[in-house]
Amino acid sequence: MATDESSKYEKDFFGGLIKTRRIVNHSKASEKFIEATFVYQDGQKETKMDILVPIEYRRADMTVKDMSEQTIEAHLRRIYETVNPERHDEWLSEEKTYWAASKASVTEGVFKSLADNEWKCTKCGFQQNSNLARRIQDIKDRGYVIVTKMDICSRCNSKKKLTHYKLLQIERGSKTGYETISKELKERILRVLRNFDVFENGIRSNSLLPDHKFPEIRWTEEYARDNDPDMTEDEIRNKFQLLDNKRNEQKREVCRRCFQTGKRGYPYGIKYYYEGSEDWPDNIPKKGKEAEKGCVGCGWYDLAKWRDALNETILELED
Repeated sequence: MATDESSKYEKDFFGGLIKTRRIVNHSKASEKFIEATFVYQDGQKETKMDILVPIEYRRADMTVKDMSEQTIEAHLRRIYETVNPERHDEWLSEEKTYWAASKASVTEGVFKSLADNEWKCTKCGFQQNSNLARRIQDIKDRGYVIVTKMDICSRCNSKKKLTHYKLLQIERGSKTGYETISKELKERILRVLRNFDVFENGIRSNSLLPDHKFPEIRWTEEYARDNDPDMTEDEIRNKFQLLDNKRNEQKREVCRRCFQTGKRGYPYGIKYYYEGSEDWPDNIPKKGKEAEKGCVGCGWYDLAKWRDALNETILELED
C-alpha cells in the first residue's frame, strides 16, 4: 500500500483473538486502516487472517471518529464477526444475486477473483484484463471495501513487491462516484453543455466527461444519490462541467489535497479565487452538502465562472 506514514498500534483485543500492529495511512485515497491479525478457533482448529481494518474509508461511509480504545475495540469486534470465514458462503450467495442483476460481466469477473477472502497479486491473481485498475475502481464505487498492499507474491515468485488487493466480506455500502450517472443522463449533460471543454475553453466532439463541480471526496451518501435523471437544464449547468479524463484526474488529485490539507487548489498556476482565499473556510464542514459552499471561488470548482471573474478583474486593473 502506498502510504505517507504509519504508526505503531500494538494491542490485543477480544481475549487475544484480535492482535493489532500499526495504523496505516493511504493518503492518495484518503483512507486509513488498522493492520491486524484475526484468530478464529473451531475446536482444535485455529485459523489466522491478516487484515487491514478500515477506520476511514469514505466510499463505504466508514469512519471511526472516536479513537478511544473502547470504540476501536467495538469496531474491531464488529469487523471480526463480519469477515468470519464461516460466514463466507452466506455472504457470497447474497453477492451473486446482486451481480446477476448488474449486467456488468467484465467487472463481475474481477469480483469473482477477489471473492475468496485471499490477497490477490496483480500479476497472477486475475484473468487477463486490459484495465484492471478501472475494474477495481468500479467494484469500490459499488460500495465494496477493497484494501491494498505492496508485497512479494509467493505464487508467481516475484522478486519485487507487487500490488495486492483483498476484498473484505463487509456489507456493501451505497453506490458512489460516477456510477450514479446513467448513460442517458450522461448524453443529456453533454448536449446541454454543448460539448464545451471548460479547461481548454473550446468545443470538442468527443472524449469529454461530466465532472461534478462539487468533488466526490466531500460527498456523503445523501449527495451521491442526488443525480435526478429528470433534473432541469439549469440544474445540470449548476452541477456539472465538462473535462477530459486527464483533467478530470488532475482535478480529483487537487481536491484530495485540499480535503487533506485545507489548502484550496488553483488551475494554470494562477492563485486567484473569485470568492474566499487559499484556505478552506473554518466555518464550513469538510463533508456533506454544506461543504460545497467551501468550494465556491476555487477555479477547479467552476472553471468557466473562475475564468470570467479573472478576466473582469484584469479589465478593472487596466482601467
